[in-house]
Amino acid sequence: MALPNTQHTGILISFEGSEGSGKTTQITRLGGRLAKGGYEIVTTREPGGTKIGEQVREILLHNSGGDGMFAETELLLFAAARAQIVRETIAPALLRGAVVLSDRYLDSSTVYQGIARNLGKGPVNEINRFAVGAVMPDVTVVIDVPTKVSIERISKRKGARPDRMERENIGFYEKVRDGYLVLAKGLPERFVVVDGTQSEDAIEAEIWSALQARLFNGEQAGRQSGQGGAAE
Repeated sequence: MALPNTQHTGILISFEGSEGSGKTTQITRLGGRLAKGGYEIVTTREPGGTKIGEQVREILLHNSGGDGMFAETELLLFAAARAQIVRETIAPALLRGAVVLSDRYLDSSTVYQGIARNLGKGPVNEINRFAVGAVMPDVTVVIDVPTKVSIERISKRKGARPDRMERENIGFYEKVRDGYLVLAKGLPERFVVVDGTQSEDAIEAEIWSALQARLFNGEQAGRQSGQGGAAE
């Protein structure tokens, strides 16, 4: 599938952070706010979000043999799921002017595999470019929490056994957190870093303020009927 260039009218906002940072909650809140303002909202998650992607997710996170997975295999599986969701879901949504809210995107591979797994940014960046083409986030929100907070939140989750990523050690998560902060510092035009130890309401307000300034031109509710999407 031909991927859209920078002329599409949609908006792609990715959410990043360590496990337990609260991304899903804030995606739900932002999606509700924007939907009330008249935007078409498409939410996605990585890995997953498509039939093929969900099967890859099962292999990556829940397969009984996953603990023996090499870092290179992990990287390529994440990229495969990402390539599928970009072409099947994200690109078509951007072309029709929707706002796409992605629970993780290519920066996860830069941090988790490139930094925390020590594969290096160079190879990861090449694979990311192949997977997503020119479909880059307009804004990436990093919800930052201390590593100990992240681990405590994971341990308190009810229900299913922690997945393979959630079972990683504290050293791994220190690398993940540091990696996101370094990445954000190097790309301030795209990244917004929010303190994830605040209340959910405070986090939501800070995210919305940043997005108003960067994407929505100070709008209080959203687009008016008949208007096009926000410019990139």
